[in-house]
Amino acid sequence: MGFLPINRREMQRLGWEQPDFVYVTGDAYVDHPSFGHAIISRILESHGYKVAILPQPDWRDDNAIHEFGKPRLGFLVSSGNMDSMVNHYSVSKKRRQMDAYTPGGVIGKRPDYADVVYGNYIRRNFPDSPIILGGIEASLRRLAHYDYWSDKLKRSILIEAQADIISYGMGEHSIVEIADALNSGLPVSELTFIRGTVCKVRSLDRVPDALVLPTYDELTKDKKQYAASFYKQYCNTDPFTAKQLAEPYGSHLYVIQNPPAYPLTTQEMDDVYELPYMRTYHPSYEALGGVPAISEIKFSLCSNRGCFGGCSFCALTFHQGRIIQTRSHESLIREAKLMTQEKDFKGYIHDVGGPTANFRHPACQKQLTKGVCTGKQCLFPSPCKNLTVDHQDYIQLLRKLRALPKVKKVFIRSGIRFDYVLADKSDAFLKELCQYHVSGQLKVAPEHVSDRVLKYMGKPENAVYKRFTQRYKAMNEKLGLKQYLVPYLMSSHPGSQLTDAVEMAEHLRDLGYMPEQVQDFYPTPSTISTCMYYTGIDPRTGESVYIPKDPHEKAMQRALIQYRDPKLYDLVKEALIKCGRQDLIGFGKECLIAPRNIKQGRNTNTQYAKKHNDSSNTRQHRSDSKGRYSAGKRRK
Repeated sequence: MGFLPINRREMQRLGWEQPDFVYVTGDAYVDHPSFGHAIISRILESHGYKVAILPQPDWRDDNAIHEFGKPRLGFLVSSGNMDSMVNHYSVSKKRRQMDAYTPGGVIGKRPDYADVVYGNYIRRNFPDSPIILGGIEASLRRLAHYDYWSDKLKRSILIEAQADIISYGMGEHSIVEIADALNSGLPVSELTFIRGTVCKVRSLDRVPDALVLPTYDELTKDKKQYAASFYKQYCNTDPFTAKQLAEPYGSHLYVIQNPPAYPLTTQEMDDVYELPYMRTYHPSYEALGGVPAISEIKFSLCSNRGCFGGCSFCALTFHQGRIIQTRSHESLIREAKLMTQEKDFKGYIHDVGGPTANFRHPACQKQLTKGVCTGKQCLFPSPCKNLTVDHQDYIQLLRKLRALPKVKKVFIRSGIRFDYVLADKSDAFLKELCQYHVSGQLKVAPEHVSDRVLKYMGKPENAVYKRFTQRYKAMNEKLGLKQYLVPYLMSSHPGSQLTDAVEMAEHLRDLGYMPEQVQDFYPTPSTISTCMYYTGIDPRTGESVYIPKDPHEKAMQRALIQYRDPKLYDLVKEALIKCGRQDLIGFGKECLIAPRNIKQGRNTNTQYAKKHNDSSNTRQHRSDSKGRYSAGKRRK
């Protein structure tokens, strides 16, 4: 067992003359199942294929792509565990100063729009080699999509990158089918039938049952058309019910999206996570300071995939799907035991979860044979009457992990879906959570307090969160513990008006809490919220939605949430006056700010937006990453 080769010298040491695949990735090579390139390459290896890794090649140098020569079957391409644009830019489009997926955290080792750049780079140097795109960037840009950074509707990334096929979603099933088909001698142009892939065809004769979407030209001219087309895509993300989709480009080119791959069974999940990973970064990076992202996931366990939470701002429905897939207790315990043998293990398992920690089984048994309900959510606006609510499996798993020798504490960082906790008639999980898995503070994500905004977010009403805070407080009091909730909040989400931000400020006043960080809504590809941001239309209903795009208004919305910060006084005062809420300016206990007359030192909108209108990461791609090739750990 060892690392896969990252250069010709290492390949020759293995006795290979030619690799079957060269995997070009925008991340450094980390052989850990939290990294997409590690999972895909190890799966192909387990099926007898030779995979060489070409991490972060210099796309400006044509010699770099020739490191391994021409692969026998083709190039695999991924921007990495994050969309390259989210990796590079904050919501205010300011360049980030660090890349956690690069040795030493150095920025700039991958290009903007990495999949497109890498694809064209390879095509220029190897014109007849198959190019297979995968990972989060390709998955969420697989059809026409709004691109926030250029403020344009872009074509399918398959066309932009001059690639042949996309393996979208998690990819374990489809990548093996692609490899086997190529190995059998089928040309890549014939691979139009594989689930979990997107391909190009010149005629619909071979896909006669495809649901034809509006043409790309129609989408660019009519935002209503785009909203409707996006919702058709959204309703065709379930492997049991989805149809083939055809997006026309001109009169003789169609991008075909095949139905998603079927969910992995528990045995398949176990097999994936027990492949012979080295569980760390390539040793050549040690002198450069290592790869920072490993610190977040080295002592964490990925126990599940998928999410039936349905948050509008999250792309998990498009990437991992709504059907929960889980690993067995035995597999997770074996991995935990491996962790305890690491020399730097201090006794703490940092996380046991996935997109949502407390989802350990499908929302209902029907989903395993008939799929998820089209046009309905499992938890929103309220829990479905058929929802199976049971935390017992998760409780038993956590107890087994706590009992392992050398384990002092097991934390849960993935995010707890609090409305699902409330739907459980038993308090057993809440008790275990408070007693064993919280260290002073539990982070939860109500996101907002305005029910109108929460509706657009796909989140439960504020009253639900209030009930959870009461139960959490009562449980901690019963256990004799002083532990608190830290709410994640979002400003400027589609549908959020200045009056909603005032409502949020009043809520925080009553709590006696001011968040240190507030996340502005970040429009990333393939979410309902991003569709609303671009079109001004809720694709689920066709209704118009207010979109706060003006930088000054966004600055005021954000300032209201942090109204106690003296630097934000002018913005808060302006917002309150604009909303006719001068009653909140004064010395009473209900007031947000006191009156004062400032002649100097005013914070202009430009200054504020530059300094403060900046969020660290989206929920779609948080940098700690349980397989950022997945959609990743999100705030619940």
